[in-house]
Amino acid sequence: MQQEPPAGRYGRSADAVADRRLKIVGAVLGTGLLGIIGWFGVSYISGTDVSGELIKFKVVSDEAVEAHVEVRKDQDADGVCTLRAMEENGREVGRKAVRIDGAESRVDTVVTVRTTARAVTAELVSCEGAES
Repeated sequence: MQQEPPAGRYGRSADAVADRRLKIVGAVLGTGLLGIIGWFGVSYISGTDVSGELIKFKVVSDEAVEAHVEVRKDQDADGVCTLRAMEENGREVGRKAVRIDGAESRVDTVVTVRTTARAVTAELVSCEGAES
């Protein structure tokens, strides 16, 4: 009568080999997924050639808001920035798209957004590259 050797003494069991293969496959797939996410992130950031920031705003009347916007862009790029004004309850009362042209890489501009009611705030919605 032959006895079974003690478990794990003479090499790995089939379960241990399968576990190792699963770990390797998981590591390869995880690394690939991280690489794809990184590639999308870099392409998104490098694809954005116009960005802007609302420096300050001033409610000048019941019909207008002045917004100071700083735009950073590639020197040869043109852009369009969209601003909006909102009243106290959050309803939009004004919107304006402003074209940013010129050879400068940083443009400071003051934009007047006309409103249909008294605004309490202004916000920069987006800045995007524009077709020439």
